[in-house]
Amino acid sequence: MDKGILERTFKLEEHGTTVKTEVIAGLTTFMTMAYIIIVNPMILQDAGMPFEAVMAATVISAAFATLIMAFSANYPFGLAPGMGLNAFFAYTVVIGMGLSWQAALAAVFVSGLIFILITVTGLRTMIVNAIPTSLKMAVSAGIGLFIALIGLKNAEIIVADEGTLIALNENLGDPNVLLALIGLLIMGILMAKKVKGSILIGIIITTIIGIPMGVVEIQEGFSPFSLTVDLQTFGAFTEGIPELFNFGMLNIIIAFTFVDLFDTIGTLIGTGARAGMLDEDGNLPKAGQALMADSLGTTFGSILGTSTVTTYVESTAGIVEGGRTGLTAVVVAILFLASLLISPLVLLVPEAATAPALVVVGVLMMGAITDIDFEDFTEAFPAFMTIAMMPFAFSIAEGIAAGLIAYPLVKLVAGKGDKVHPLIYILGVLFILRYAFML
Repeated sequence: MDKGILERTFKLEEHGTTVKTEVIAGLTTFMTMAYIIIVNPMILQDAGMPFEAVMAATVISAAFATLIMAFSANYPFGLAPGMGLNAFFAYTVVIGMGLSWQAALAAVFVSGLIFILITVTGLRTMIVNAIPTSLKMAVSAGIGLFIALIGLKNAEIIVADEGTLIALNENLGDPNVLLALIGLLIMGILMAKKVKGSILIGIIITTIIGIPMGVVEIQEGFSPFSLTVDLQTFGAFTEGIPELFNFGMLNIIIAFTFVDLFDTIGTLIGTGARAGMLDEDGNLPKAGQALMADSLGTTFGSILGTSTVTTYVESTAGIVEGGRTGLTAVVVAILFLASLLISPLVLLVPEAATAPALVVVGVLMMGAITDIDFEDFTEAFPAFMTIAMMPFAFSIAEGIAAGLIAYPLVKLVAGKGDKVHPLIYILGVLFILRYAFML
């Protein structure tokens, strides 16, 4: 593709950027979000899904959605299966509720269709605008705490305890636990030094250290490159459709929808503001096209065999490097597809190397808590309930429900009921009825 085509397609000069700048920005964004190639299949593997198939689905769905973002919205945003959403899929829906992973994929597929419908009608933006900022931030922070707990649990740093529910593992000298602690230290140092791609680099270094420790085993005849793409989960969601009618799937679908709504809109506005893309009213032009990329990515991803696809806040890294157009996103998509060539290397990565990444991602997501007004108890209490219930109930859905019930109630008793959007009252009542009748 020559420079003329690139200029006409992405309007580089109009956006004050160059091909070189966009390529560097794309590489930077990819480096900061590439950890999902390993972490997503590790999480969904806990739900019983085959690692290799989920990895392929993760990579292909990420490239697909990111290319749609590039050519329909001309924005420098990368998309991939979302952290938090994959945890909800694995630990709440499959492990917690006992559904099959095929049924969970079916729920994601339905939520994807809902995303498309409400995006086309403009309802998606209206719903998000009704949710108070404090709850949006609380959802992000709560998911961060939840993910960090999962990371510490997977690393076996935190273990179950009959007396206190959970406790610090007394055997920190176990090779797997020790490697996880080393990995957490490495990632922490890299993040503190603001090294681009800190999480991915940390995973790689930790894996290498795991070889002499005996945690990572390299079989004889090992080859680091392979073009084999495992798609055994393709279309598996159809097997779970009948199961949708045997559970309270409406709540699950709503939860998937809400979490993705908050995550995507917040990311688009936040990164758009950082890049100077917002208009004078604080809105993001072509937000509809950007949201559609997210919607189509989710639907396509569920067909391939992965959890909800969403816009990544790590896109900010590329924007900081000067990325301003869809060319940045094209580079990200190409790099995702190229990663399929080194899938055997990815399979060497132990859980002790990926668990610390969950803790670090949790730290990054917890940053949203600073945007909550804790001086106003009517804002602080619902936000705290949202944040606390996610890790304590081991469920993102319960955290969202707690916040949406608490918010209108405390506002009413404080005489601030007129400050609450009518839709929040409706959602609060629906969640109360859910608990009252165990829906």
